[in-house]
Amino acid sequence: MTKSLNISESAAVQMPMKTVVSLIILVAMGVFAYTELTSRLVSLETSRELFTNDLLKKSEQVPVDQEQLFLLEDLYKSVEQIETRIEDMMHNKVNIQFLQKNQEKVLADLEALKDKVRANGNGTSH
Repeated sequence: MTKSLNISESAAVQMPMKTVVSLIILVAMGVFAYTELTSRLVSLETSRELFTNDLLKKSEQVPVDQEQLFLLEDLYKSVEQIETRIEDMMHNKVNIQFLQKNQEKVLADLEALKDKVRANGNGTSH
């Protein structure tokens, strides 16, 4: 029932040249497609790894960046408070200078009154 197939080294195979060229082209296209597909997969895997590494680095930096932002906000608040205090001190300086001038005028007037009292001879009390 079954026929056995006897193939030996001397067996000859005949194939049209068109079929041989087609097979060679088909194999070459398959090899080219395989290398292109492999190259694309390697490229995508590399991109994914780089993206993952960048994402990990950024996720590690976020707490540091947030801490720096909090520190900057605190520094701005401190600077605003210091500026307010400096402005208040400037007003105090003006007020102190005004009071010093008034005090000097009062002392000068008091000395003038003492001189008048002494000149009248009423400087001593009995």
